[in-house]
Amino acid sequence: MTKHSNYERQRRAAETARVQEIERAWQGSIPSAVAAEFAAQVKAARERGPYERQPDMAPGTAPRPPRPGHEPKPKKEETNPRRRS
Repeated sequence: MTKHSNYERQRRAAETARVQEIERAWQGSIPSAVAAEFAAQVKAARERGPYERQPDMAPGTAPRPPRPGHEPKPKKEETNPRRRS
């Protein structure tokens, strides 16, 4: 856990209070029907929660693909086997 100085805590609290004051002023400046619709959308979004994070790579992709130009060499096909049975 990070410790913050008293000044930093006070600054953050003042910033939060100022943001809340601005939000209240904005909500007071818009028509009540629009404010109610906005509040309903915000409530629905908060209930839904964050989106599930999509995977970084496509399914079946190797975990660490080689850098461009550094792909592994293809295996040689032995045309003349060294041992004969």
